[in-house]
Amino acid sequence: MRRDARRRGFAALVSLVLAVVAAAAFSGPAAANSTSSGKLAARGALDCNGFSPIQQSLKPTGACTDIRGFDGVYNQNTWDGRFYDNGHYIGHDEPDLTFLSNRPGSGNDVTWTETLGQDPAAAPTVATPGSDVTHWFELSVAPWFSMALCDPYSYPQTSCTPNSDSNAPRQGYPGAPRHGYPGGGSSFLEVQFYPPGEAPFFDNISCDNSHWCASLHINDLECTVNFGHCNTNCIEPTNFAFIQKDGVPTGPAGPQVATLASFTPNSDTLLMNPGDTITVHIFDAALSGGGHALEVHIDDTTTGESGFMQASAANGYMATNIGNCKGIPFNYEPEYSTAAQGNIVPWAALQTDISTQFEIGHWTPCTSLSDLSTDFGLDFITAGDPFSLTCNGPYEAPADSASDNPEGFGGDAFCYPAGDTHAALNQFGVTSDPNTTTGCLDILSGGDIDFDGTSYWPDWPTGTSPTATTPGSFVQSAPTSNGQAYSQSFFQTDVALSESTCGENISGCTVPPSGPGNFYPYWSTITNGSQCSIVFGNVTSGSGVNAFGGAAQYGTDLRPVIGYDEFEGPVTNAVC
Repeated sequence: MRRDARRRGFAALVSLVLAVVAAAAFSGPAAANSTSSGKLAARGALDCNGFSPIQQSLKPTGACTDIRGFDGVYNQNTWDGRFYDNGHYIGHDEPDLTFLSNRPGSGNDVTWTETLGQDPAAAPTVATPGSDVTHWFELSVAPWFSMALCDPYSYPQTSCTPNSDSNAPRQGYPGAPRHGYPGGGSSFLEVQFYPPGEAPFFDNISCDNSHWCASLHINDLECTVNFGHCNTNCIEPTNFAFIQKDGVPTGPAGPQVATLASFTPNSDTLLMNPGDTITVHIFDAALSGGGHALEVHIDDTTTGESGFMQASAANGYMATNIGNCKGIPFNYEPEYSTAAQGNIVPWAALQTDISTQFEIGHWTPCTSLSDLSTDFGLDFITAGDPFSLTCNGPYEAPADSASDNPEGFGGDAFCYPAGDTHAALNQFGVTSDPNTTTGCLDILSGGDIDFDGTSYWPDWPTGTSPTATTPGSFVQSAPTSNGQAYSQSFFQTDVALSESTCGENISGCTVPPSGPGNFYPYWSTITNGSQCSIVFGNVTSGSGVNAFGGAAQYGTDLRPVIGYDEFEGPVTNAVC
């Protein structure tokens, strides 16, 4: 296997078909194709990337936790510092700002305050890359907050004591020697936010065209130490539930038993307006029946509405048995007491516990689409909702069919035309606002690995308010834990894992990555008197702005130290 194994293209689509043709009939939102025992359903979320050979993926979104590889370990799961899922390179792009603290509680109780991003008044345009009208769904499919969770059924399949720093890998930091204690079993929490504009959420991006919504999303990894063995039937299972005003999931949360209802918002889903200010509290909550489970609580201080979700067995959250992929009703809890450096999820590409992040590289605007899924018999992936495979337009340089394009034919899917209401899903009770823009999610090829989509052009926010062409940034306050600030922070990104030009001697590993836009978004702070705010995108000018060197803030490739390609800046006093 070589680094250019990422060139999946049409062959990957064919293999995806072969992997899931055994799936049974599709069940709609009202159907229960599952049992509380964790019995495997024909469709579900056993593999976030959609390559499980035993279960057809309900929502192969690519918005998964990115997985590291191990230098010097060569098997079907890791090769040359990259991770492979059923023979396919997987990965995407996660620019991240991590906060550190040695204070007890900082690893298991965190509060964020932020103002949600707003879009320009004009609709998106697809004419001139770098100067188009751009909306948030084109830039990031899922901004999120993270926390390491305790799970003895996840990598490295070792015991784990909730809320304890004893779970930390005993390997120094940074670094991952293969012969020390690998750490306690770990899962990765992402409190994901979904922008308006491209519904329905089931096979697209948004809850609707007007609101942000959010979820309590957890990924496990069913592998042993150093990826010596992975159950390829359920490599990266996903537990998922929207943040709800009543705290009740819209459908089964566990990966074994998820249904379309799990990914379809209802009248109790917390919907938030662009520009609303919200507080997000992530903590270990006492359960009414005894015990504890992680809770995410969101207060919209602009509207007065609130919602929450607990990652509990009572809410259908399930760990996964590595031997047979069956579900185990489970109360997820925070893994660590503190957010000390080195308290990390040992299998995740990002070296983090408490962080804020924008998942990018999943959208390419198009003027037209081709290669309809029905022509290849692929629309079963989306429950009969037709999609296209190929994007045509000014962003596609080189074209997908070009021999040097790492995505290859079909690499843009899933693609939908402007105005699409996804009527094929109406039979399952799913309705959708019309899509605002013709474009593609860039999922089946592992993300936008030719770096020609919107994320890699300078169409990002230039300030806190939208302009005629660019959105307004999220405006975040520095996180607190029980009212106390975090003492340190650092910037990082795993973009190099997705660069086909990135070699063993780290030549060709660059930020920005090689692409026509030659741009990579970055973190800035804006200080006004005693008020300091964190923004993300392309904010370089204005009173009180510190851009930390722009893309240079991500530092150097740490591959010689940690064994895979990960850019990381120095630890400093916490921003803000």
